[in-house]
Amino acid sequence: MIGAIIGDIAGSRFEFDNYRKKDFEIFHKKCFATDDSIMTVAVAKAILDYKFAGEDITKAAIKEMQSLGRPYPYCGFGGRFYHWIYSDSPQPYNSFGNGSAMRVSACGFAAETREEALWLSDRVTEVSHNHPEGMKGARAATEAIWLARHGAEIPEIKKFICDNYYNINFTIDEIRPVYQFNEICQDTVPQALEAFFESESFEDAVRTAVSVGGDSDTLAAITCGIAEAYYGVPREMYNKAMKYLDGRLKPIVLEFEEKFGNNIIG
Repeated sequence: MIGAIIGDIAGSRFEFDNYRKKDFEIFHKKCFATDDSIMTVAVAKAILDYKFAGEDITKAAIKEMQSLGRPYPYCGFGGRFYHWIYSDSPQPYNSFGNGSAMRVSACGFAAETREEALWLSDRVTEVSHNHPEGMKGARAATEAIWLARHGAEIPEIKKFICDNYYNINFTIDEIRPVYQFNEICQDTVPQALEAFFESESFEDAVRTAVSVGGDSDTLAAITCGIAEAYYGVPREMYNKAMKYLDGRLKPIVLEFEEKFGNNIIG
């Protein structure tokens, strides 16, 4: 899941000031871990609670997203999700926001089977983003990670996504000049997937995703969660990313890696 966190960090300073080239400094003093990283870690903690403490996964997802999210009121939550985080009785609100897809990378890494990966994705998504398009976006990201982790090549993954989720009939170069800020799955997840499909390495996936523009941190988080599963993350990038996580978040990442491993290279 560190891949998603790196994508989030790299895109954080460009979310409202897009940079549509690939020659940027990935780890900059203006970068930070946004709500995308925090919710990614919260889902990972919910999975740990479910797998090793026997907690109900749905209750664990709500508990961890709220308990980890509340200390960060200015991390970038969308308006409706902000109210969900601080609600005493959080309910799903039929959302198809792209937040459903940016937070599920741990599902693809922790699951023992493809079916379990999708089940976990559904359970941690439906607590807030229960619109069919919200569920679909999360499933697409999760299944791409699962396929990448288990040896599928990029053409195979793309064909599967196009056959089962989104008909991706554009290139990044075609959409880059006109792509606009968008916070819904339908107009973020396909673009994030194509950024991965066109990538040549993990670092290139980061740079390609951020260069698309739009909701840069979320789009890159989705892309790079898949890219981690496919390429692995260079150790130097891993070490730099961990410095952006505080004492609440870092121990959960380390615990998750202890239980489920990571894909660090070099």
